[in-house]
Amino acid sequence: MSSIFSKIIAGELPGHFVWRDEQAVAFMTIAPIVPGHLLVVPVQEIDHWDDLPVDLANHCFAVSRSITKAQKSVYGCQRVALQIIGLEVPHTHLHLIPINTMDEANIARAKPAEAAELAAEAEKLRAALVDAGHAEAKL
Repeated sequence: MSSIFSKIIAGELPGHFVWRDEQAVAFMTIAPIVPGHLLVVPVQEIDHWDDLPVDLANHCFAVSRSITKAQKSVYGCQRVALQIIGLEVPHTHLHLIPINTMDEANIARAKPAEAAELAAEAEKLRAALVDAGHAEAKL
């Protein structure tokens, strides 16, 4: 059975994307901790991050690095937390969370967001990525 993330990637469920290439996507989480919290997900459905082929893991981290730069630009945050938890959905995903305090990285603070809010945040991040020269953000 496909994961919820595979269904989002395939367009069977809605998602607010900021990045898409052949190996990875990034979209806003429906339950952000702070504005700009998103997920980087390999297209290939692999449950445990430590089972990712090395080249795919490297690609996901390179995508995360590019998006982190955009998040810092858009949100003026001190850091972007990267969390790989993997208990919620059996499909590897990296949480990228703009933070200024440790409490802002606490996944227990996640709350559902309205689609319009997620769309607005995705648009800001896509614009920053396109400005930085990333065609993968032109969705």
